[in-house]
Amino acid sequence: MGSIVDEPYRPTPADITINNHKPGDPSKILLKNVCILDSTGRAPYHGNVLIEGERIAAVGDVSDSAARDALVIEGEGKKTLMSGLMDAHTHLSFNDSPTLDGLTSAPLEEHVLSTAQSAKTYLDCGYTMCFGAASAQPRLDIAIKGAIKSGMIPGPRTLANAPEITTTGGAIVPGISRNADGPHEMRKQVREFIMLGADNIKLSMSGDDIHPTMPSTETYFTLEETVAAVDEAHNRGKRVCAHARSAQSVKFALQAGVDVIYHASFIDQEGMDMLEQKKDHVWVAPALNFFYTTCTGEATLWGLTAEDAAKKGLTYEVDTACKAMQEMRKRGIRVMPGGDYGFAWAPHGTAGLTCPKHGWSFDIFSGQADRGNYKLKLWEVQLRDPQAKDESADSTDQEVWVRRKQRIG
Repeated sequence: MGSIVDEPYRPTPADITINNHKPGDPSKILLKNVCILDSTGRAPYHGNVLIEGERIAAVGDVSDSAARDALVIEGEGKKTLMSGLMDAHTHLSFNDSPTLDGLTSAPLEEHVLSTAQSAKTYLDCGYTMCFGAASAQPRLDIAIKGAIKSGMIPGPRTLANAPEITTTGGAIVPGISRNADGPHEMRKQVREFIMLGADNIKLSMSGDDIHPTMPSTETYFTLEETVAAVDEAHNRGKRVCAHARSAQSVKFALQAGVDVIYHASFIDQEGMDMLEQKKDHVWVAPALNFFYTTCTGEATLWGLTAEDAAKKGLTYEVDTACKAMQEMRKRGIRVMPGGDYGFAWAPHGTAGLTCPKHGWSFDIFSGQADRGNYKLKLWEVQLRDPQAKDESADSTDQEVWVRRKQRIG
């Protein structure tokens, strides 16, 4: 039946290769005289970067012989080259709807098109890897990943997910959820999604204060159900992520061996201690942006004011979650970026806009990156001096290169 997990789990490596090379494409690309932000914690430095096929062959010093016959892109000492960004909580098929039901109400054909557009938007914003956190339709993530892999459409490398698995009465968004009650039904649902081609399995274990009658502090899974779902996914080499806002859901997730815990807003001291013990192989992604933009009044146009957000408990949850994440950082627990985008007031393409306001930093970024003020838009990624008085000032000298063979900005 499965058992409580103490040993680290190592998933089977998923295929995230992209076969988009066309006849006539250069086999080598040299990015010359650029300011390199390598995401290791080292301060940015000037140098060259050589790409061979899908691999970065050299960074910093590149010999003339190695760069022979390469396509040269000149940075002129003014352009910054950074490593690709990664989003740990991605809903490519969430269609920027103003309502929860609207996430699945679009006809399938239009839904495929909007999902493809979302994938392109992530790449345009500098994201080269997305970790699927649930799909609005059973095969949308999976089909889009296949289209990206073949070169049919542009998009980031992706670990595809299926709809959320929850229990009877635990569906925050019924249209994107599949119910399973008890260990046997959990295993069956996990098997069905793996059969479709999912890389990840998502468990929706707790409530969510955005819903009128399902508070974030409620837990809808038993430990036995959680263990069964995780055990079945791990038996097939897959990863498990969990929507776990409540204290109990976090502890169940940790006991069962969930790989990525989302939100963890109301984690208690016992859960924090458990998480610290497993910090070498469990990741946390707070994914706060959807709640944050609701609290700042960006949902007012759709009838949800900042005052409404406070009454629903969203403001309290954001503040509580931020304190929890600060504690995790102190304990060396790995916290990843990802904002739960795909809603009308937290649309795809706005990732990063809230980070400068709160000084949020994540383990995937270098320490040097924390000193800048990132603004990520659809067609540009710019690094600005946070002390600059004129935010509208031209930043040509600090443009960032984010896509191969394309200048952004």
